[in-house]
Amino acid sequence: MMKKGVISKADGGLANMIGKSVFLRTFGDSPMNRVLDFLTVFDNFDYSIADIAENANVGYSTLKILIKDLEKRKIVIETRISGRNKMYKLNRNNPLVERFVQFYWDITNQKARELVKPMLA
Repeated sequence: MMKKGVISKADGGLANMIGKSVFLRTFGDSPMNRVLDFLTVFDNFDYSIADIAENANVGYSTLKILIKDLEKRKIVIETRISGRNKMYKLNRNNPLVERFVQFYWDITNQKARELVKPMLA
């Protein structure tokens, strides 16, 4: 049961609150895709591994492995350390990441247009 205003892993995190994105429905609901989905949609802030794991609905241990790989490939960057937590976000200075983000929103917008078109006809 979800408390008002609180999103928890038991409730499936943000992913279950808002449903699967067009990206996840199109390219598969894997842990890596859920992490990229979360970091793309909520890109205004940086997040700890625990926050990403909870909100992307990915296991903490799995995410620790994924973050190392994403950091090595310069897809995510460590932005700062808050207490004992390293904070991460998408590396928007990487041209590959910029193209991915553009692609993500292009397919999302395309699907939205497809859904709205019959309503306007």
